Amino acid sequence: MNQTLPISNIQLAFSVFLVLITGMIASFLRLGLLKSLVWGTIRTFVQLTLVGYALTYIFQWNNLWLVIGVTMFMSWVAARTAVKRTPNVPKYPALLAFLALLASTYLVGSIVSILIIAPIPWYAPRIVIPIFGMLLGNSMTGIALSLDRLYSEARARAPEIEALLTFGATPWEAIQDSLREALRAGMTPTINSLMVVGIVSLPGMMTGQILGGADPRLAVRYQIVVMLMITAAVAIGCLLLVGFSYKKLFTEDGALKPFLLQSRN
Repeated sequence: MNQTLPISNIQLAFSVFLVLITGMIASFLRLGLLKSLVWGTIRTFVQLTLVGYALTYIFQWNNLWLVIGVTMFMSWVAARTAVKRTPNVPKYPALLAFLALLASTYLVGSIVSILIIAPIPWYAPRIVIPIFGMLLGNSMTGIALSLDRLYSEARARAPEIEALLTFGATPWEAIQDSLREALRAGMTPTINSLMVVGIVSLPGMMTGQILGGADPRLAVRYQIVVMLMITAAVAIGCLLLVGFSYKKLFTEDGALKPFLLQSRN
């Protein structure tokens, strides 16, 4: 039975009641989140509706350059969003985050699209754009965690790092413990998801396929591919960004930058 159950406009409107429940809880507890909740709900309806119409036309055009343009735009937005999530990182340029996301997403996404799913044509937007969206959504969080942890660890370990530099260590040697902690922070949520998938949670792609009428056994195969590709993309993205970023913690003379030596209130 491969039949998708449609959701009418009236049924969609009923979903707003879920937000009303959340809003009442926020108001009762005076959380100060009501305005953000209302605005976020409006943006969700507007943005997803526009995306739905846009994807309909993009799928019909089936153009390689259009797919590349859309995925690069998605990567740039993800990079900007990731940088904004890093309170410990002062004035961090989004370009490095963009390059790390772009490289990891295109590498992993191309392997999945060309070698594993193998649609015809290989750049079929119906396949490529959702895959890139899943990769970017998870990698964005991973690199934000890694970047934030790298700077916070460098600040916390500043005396230790300075001592190593004094005894002749290179910046790379002095910062390695902080790099490991940063990579661990970025990759841990994804690895935790691997541990509980199918037992504690049924991921969105698998649930969507099942709701759409797909055979659960086929949906599981797709979800396995998705989980593994996300893990690889997060690991590569975090590694690239941390590798790009650690030199920004040091001056040209190989000393820690002064802002890392200042205590935070």
